[in-house]
Amino acid sequence: MDQSIQPTIVITGASKGVGEACAHAYAKAHPTGVNLVLVARNLEPLEQVKAQLAGYAQCHTLLIQADVASLSDCERIIARTIEKFNFINVLVNNAGLHHRGNFSNLSAQQVAAMVDVNMRAPMVLSALAIKHMQSTAQNAIVMVGSLAGLTPLQGAASYSGTKAGLRAFTYALHDELINSKTNVAVVSPGPINTGFIMQEIDQVEDIVYSQPMSSAQQVANAILTLSHSSEAEIAMPSISGKLATLSYLFPRFRRAIRGLLYRIGAKNKQKYRSMNKLD
Repeated sequence: MDQSIQPTIVITGASKGVGEACAHAYAKAHPTGVNLVLVARNLEPLEQVKAQLAGYAQCHTLLIQADVASLSDCERIIARTIEKFNFINVLVNNAGLHHRGNFSNLSAQQVAAMVDVNMRAPMVLSALAIKHMQSTAQNAIVMVGSLAGLTPLQGAASYSGTKAGLRAFTYALHDELINSKTNVAVVSPGPINTGFIMQEIDQVEDIVYSQPMSSAQQVANAILTLSHSSEAEIAMPSISGKLATLSYLFPRFRRAIRGLLYRIGAKNKQKYRSMNKLD
């Protein structure tokens, strides 16, 4: 099959977690053929993902080792994609960074790095990719946000701020392109059962674990849904999204329930430690 007529999907942060799950989800969703561009800072885990995708006969993969915080690397990601596959149908801005702790304890370099990876990179990659999307096909740009972008999260001011900015950018661009064939959307999950929070469990705020945990596959499925729909956002789990919205609209309510959520989260954190044998 001619690779140029198959959809081309670019996924950042594709070496593990949600990005890896997305690679499998898109390969499974396109049994007649798909071009997957998998991007991460380290090549070895990307090669492992590629090996896992070998069972999909019509799945063509391009691995790109790159740091999305670098403008030149972002330009190289898109240039290599176009050189190999001619166009882009879906861009999944999944790569994320979280230096944990109160803002006053973070260095300026850590704050800048979170802004670069979580907000600047998706905007830059979107600007570069959108020029290569087909006007005759359904396209999508999907951001991986967070419930921390729906409501302020104490102890994660920088992360929360970058995800809120990413969400605002998504909604604005969604409206700009609402009459085109390109849907711009954001998936806003609560805690996800990946190494992003499970390997740093003691550094993660207890309140994060007060909400139901999603799997990487569930988030990947939501991303796949958004890439084929006109929705602007999926907040998940749904009940957590509603609670986050209430917390944002009513700051006194947020502050009133914070203590309760911290206690619930602390209990859940201990449960997750036991389940994952982290003690």
